[in-house]
Amino acid sequence: MTGPQTRAENLLRELAPQVLGAITRRYGHFDLAEDAAQEALLAAARQWPAEGLPANPRGWLITVASRRLTDLLRNEQARQRRENTVTSWTLPEDRLAPAADRPEAGDDTLILLFLCCHPALSAASQIALTLRAVGGLTTAEVARAFLVPEATMTRRISRAKQRIKASGIPFRLPGADERADRLNAVLHVLYLIFNEGYASTTGAQLYRVELSTEAIRLARLLHALLPEDSEVTGLLALMLLTDARRPARIGTDGLLVPMADQDRNRWHAAHIAEGIALVEQALPRGPTGPYQLQAAIAALHDEAKTADQTDWPQITALYELLLRISDNPMVALNHAVAVAMADGPEAGLALLRGLATDDRLNTDHRLFAVRGHLLEMIGDRVAAREAYEAAADRTNSIPQRRYLHTRAARLTD
Repeated sequence: MTGPQTRAENLLRELAPQVLGAITRRYGHFDLAEDAAQEALLAAARQWPAEGLPANPRGWLITVASRRLTDLLRNEQARQRRENTVTSWTLPEDRLAPAADRPEAGDDTLILLFLCCHPALSAASQIALTLRAVGGLTTAEVARAFLVPEATMTRRISRAKQRIKASGIPFRLPGADERADRLNAVLHVLYLIFNEGYASTTGAQLYRVELSTEAIRLARLLHALLPEDSEVTGLLALMLLTDARRPARIGTDGLLVPMADQDRNRWHAAHIAEGIALVEQALPRGPTGPYQLQAAIAALHDEAKTADQTDWPQITALYELLLRISDNPMVALNHAVAVAMADGPEAGLALLRGLATDDRLNTDHRLFAVRGHLLEMIGDRVAAREAYEAAADRTNSIPQRRYLHTRAARLTD
């Protein structure tokens, strides 16, 4: 059953946004349409592996979701009639059929991405709704991915859908005046999903493959919809070039392996080749944005045959470009690392002293971990050990904590 089940799951992930988009476009009511689409996906997940795929999987899902949505609308009408409340939910019976001004479209995934990343929603709600509505994950799967109870995630998703409903925005692409900002929100959400998958901030796992894989899938989908957008291309390249290193990030002892010590023969060569090709496509087009620059930095890391061959001066220059367009403390921290590798650890430590006053960074374990590494490089074992221990105390990631304690223990006299 594993083969059919895997094929069915992959197909459902692909069809999830198409089905939800078709139902929302035909009937409206995104919140109820999303519930109906999820129930259709669950029904398919139960039936298809055992009974085989229908002749028209997308049509099957749309039919089941349409029937369920009709039931939900009727139930809502009945409830409101009982309460004798006049609201926008009180619909004539003929409105249960598809509206004439909502023709079915082939693929409304881009509209869904913009809708799930509505500025009225918090970043956490945008991520949760994107994974459920566009990624096709169940609420339980989203909750497991972020290590929260299912009930908590249910409330978060419900609140997000209610805010979208209350906003009254139509189911269409945003106008040109707001499209750029909304696209930036979409890219940011996919970036956050990938990062949480690649370097989990909490829990016992170093990474969560299901999250990083889903982020790459959604980035590919967005790139297919907007192939000329340089930042969309840059984000996909960045994900591929970063994820290429994942096979070498954990050693046989189960501990995190820093990039300099990784077996580069284990890196995913196909991801690297595809990522570099995407960078080469993106950079010549128009203004250079932060995802393109980060992808270019990742490409320089991945192209180096050994850690010693890394082009640190070029990486430093790219981070300096990135600092001009991004007030991100992690960019400043990574720039300090690049300077240390290009010009010596003392130069990097001088930059860290300035970053220590940044309230966005001065409690982050990564600042202390970098300081420990640079102090170790100049031979100050005591201060390095203290920095590593301080870093370990500030992370909720168990693998990161183990790694940092191990680094500190090596420096014990």
